[in-house]
Amino acid sequence: MSAKFYTLLTEIGAAKLASAAALGVPLKITKMAVGDGGGVLPTPSAQQTALVAEKRRADLNMLYIDPQNSSQIIAEQVIPETEGGWWIREVGLFDETCALIAVGNCPESYKPQLAEGSGRTQTVRMVLITSSTNNITLKIDPAVVLATRKYVDERVVQAKDYAGNLINAHEDKNNPHPQYPLITNALNEIVTAGLVDKVLENLGLAAGVPAIGIPFFWPSSVMPNQVMPEWSNMVFLKFNGATFSAKTYPKLALVYTSLSLVEARGEFLRIWDDGRGVDSGRVLISAQNDSVQKFTGKFYGRASLAAVGGSISDSNFNETGIFSSVRESAPATNANSTPNDYAVTQQQAITLDSSLQIRTSAETRPRNIAFNFLVRAK
Repeated sequence: MSAKFYTLLTEIGAAKLASAAALGVPLKITKMAVGDGGGVLPTPSAQQTALVAEKRRADLNMLYIDPQNSSQIIAEQVIPETEGGWWIREVGLFDETCALIAVGNCPESYKPQLAEGSGRTQTVRMVLITSSTNNITLKIDPAVVLATRKYVDERVVQAKDYAGNLINAHEDKNNPHPQYPLITNALNEIVTAGLVDKVLENLGLAAGVPAIGIPFFWPSSVMPNQVMPEWSNMVFLKFNGATFSAKTYPKLALVYTSLSLVEARGEFLRIWDDGRGVDSGRVLISAQNDSVQKFTGKFYGRASLAAVGGSISDSNFNETGIFSSVRESAPATNANSTPNDYAVTQQQAITLDSSLQIRTSAETRPRNIAFNFLVRAK
């Protein structure tokens, strides 16, 4: 069975790598791009000079030789939770001149955007197989790096081991330093107590901690930071139509660029139509008034009228469902009546009342449960 997902050098990439080997000038791979393939899984081609439908291009977060295979180079890019709204089906590596060096496809995955109500930090990894890694510069700009959980876990363990080794090497039976075992124990306690989670929390990656900009439901009128000690340094806002300052909440401003949180108190949330056509014409975070589908009906009946001054002597009105009928007084014959008209003193009234069949109130609504609707601001 042939491989469905793979990465290959482009013709430009192969030529540049050969030139780098001949001239001894390292090839500098600096950026990675992801795309949606134009809606379908693309087939990588060595003749490509660009992705089929590029969605994002940014600096690499990691570029290193595979420790299990020295002929493989692994490139990684971390896509933050604030970016997305598209599918990932293709990836590409670019050098410092913006030339496409390598291209590949991957199992499709959707990268959500915070404004859609869900967000995640996603790592995209690309493996490039080459005959020699000596001619490729394995260097990244630390200013653009976003740490993955695996990266932080490994670095915490390395720091702990390094500190422990220094302490063990420095201890001397003839000149003991009893504080060093205490420091080692403290390091163990810090790791056990969740230092990794604290670091990840500051990065916005910690499990269970609401990320900035993601709306969520809360079952109390008391703010989370007032009842959750581990969230005491965070700020939460309500979706009550209020505005906020980009200077005070810069990360929140990246998600809600209007610098206001929509008035959502007493409202229901609806998933964005996004071109389906069920609720067309809507834009994200837009309000919609209540409405009921139109319904119509008919009723049929007859009445036998008595002489002038009399009343309805016989009636036969059939009503069902939301219709009801009742006999009531009627006005006298108007001045335009002809001599043959009857003076009707009673009439049969037909009333439409939906409460005869369904529960009614002052608004149209589904069954529901009331929750507070919040967003973490910082």
